Amino acid sequence: MDFGRLPDLRYVDFRLPPDHPDTARVLTRAQPTAPAAPGLYVGCPIWTNKEWLGSYFPLGAKEPDYLHYYAQQFNSLELNTTHYRIPDAPTVRRWRAAVGPGFRFCPKLPRSISHERELYNVDSLALTFTRAIAELDDRLGPCFLQLPPHFGPESLPRLERFLLDWPADIPLAVELRHPRWFADRVLADSVFATLEALNKTLVITDVAGRRDVLPQRLTTPVAFLRFNGHGLVASDFQRADEWAARLADWYAQGLHAAYVFIHQKDVRHAPIWAQHFLGRVHALTGFPIQPPRPIPQVVQGSLF
Repeated sequence: MDFGRLPDLRYVDFRLPPDHPDTARVLTRAQPTAPAAPGLYVGCPIWTNKEWLGSYFPLGAKEPDYLHYYAQQFNSLELNTTHYRIPDAPTVRRWRAAVGPGFRFCPKLPRSISHERELYNVDSLALTFTRAIAELDDRLGPCFLQLPPHFGPESLPRLERFLLDWPADIPLAVELRHPRWFADRVLADSVFATLEALNKTLVITDVAGRRDVLPQRLTTPVAFLRFNGHGLVASDFQRADEWAARLADWYAQGLHAAYVFIHQKDVRHAPIWAQHFLGRVHALTGFPIQPPRPIPQVVQGSLF
């Protein structure tokens, strides 16, 4: 994820801002329906990580089996492939069959909807997409609408119309990128309230160059975090500790589930960050969490 990435981190204040005042209210209201075992879903934006062969994947694994092995390391996936092409039903069924019942896919809405048509006249595309990803059934987590950087507040009526038409039985998270969504506190609070009223989750994006997209405002009892790391520098782990503490606090207040997606330039760094992050969450919450681990590799014997 290049959005908000900086080449020089020396002057970035990575400390998490305090919660938005309305976050506590959202969580308090959600307490009566909180599950006995809240969800924590952690993953990456892709599963075809050849760099994991011989470590997190078996050395001889074939590409069609990568998703199966990925799901043994992570329990969620930011499904970016759907951003470029709406999959057919057989493909979606194969994805579902490759993972276990505790796994959650978070499909990214097609760019034909979000970027090319910018939510104009997309009813047919949205219907095709939602019918396809419905095949994921119990493996479906929140879908993810990423609005383009130039999609600003002047397009709010169009966004509202799209959200009103979105199927109520398919959870949806929305990522806002244009700076003007956040520059005016009154406007921002109005947009957040709209998402809350429509039961849509606000995406929280933790990136170096855009600290404004980190409002710490939950609009549903689900947290959807996109985390941009920088090669396992010290601040990556400090931020992991802060996020673990913040999520632990939100769980204590009534959070139902959190989705955390790790973006690192080198995909070999994502499992290492996840190990640290999940270890901290476990220490703070006691949640039974299985972090990614390198798997024992079968070594061929030699005749010589």
